[in-house]
Amino acid sequence: MSITHYDGLAVGDVVAERRVTLTRDSLVRYAGASGDFNPIHYRDDVATSVGLPGVLAHGMLTMGLAVQPVVDWVGDPAAVSDYQVRFTRPVPVDAAAGAEVFIVAKVGQLDAEAREARIDLTVSFDGATVLGKAQVRVRLA
Repeated sequence: MSITHYDGLAVGDVVAERRVTLTRDSLVRYAGASGDFNPIHYRDDVATSVGLPGVLAHGMLTMGLAVQPVVDWVGDPAAVSDYQVRFTRPVPVDAAAGAEVFIVAKVGQLDAEAREARIDLTVSFDGATVLGKAQVRVRLA
């Protein structure tokens, strides 16, 4: 795999953007892969009974989707040295329309000595940020 080069990067550069459409099928597949079968992720009646607006995407699914554009950009998943987020808002997934999540990855900080970059993620749904302080540290060539 080819790792992205440090040279030529500047703070503020957008390195990746992606739009991901989540569907109820996405949630079922993720539940099966992760073992997280909490019914708020597939049953509207349960979700609304506990005060939620409806079925929600798994937080870890959202987190995983958000980092993938950075992994694709850097060229090697092993180049990711740290990844942290705060879950700030849920992502309701409509039974018919699904949910579109928008991801923008921007260089937030550069460390020339370590040849690392901190990539700041803006992850939003319906105009609102759903992950706060989402940051990925990557080692570059």
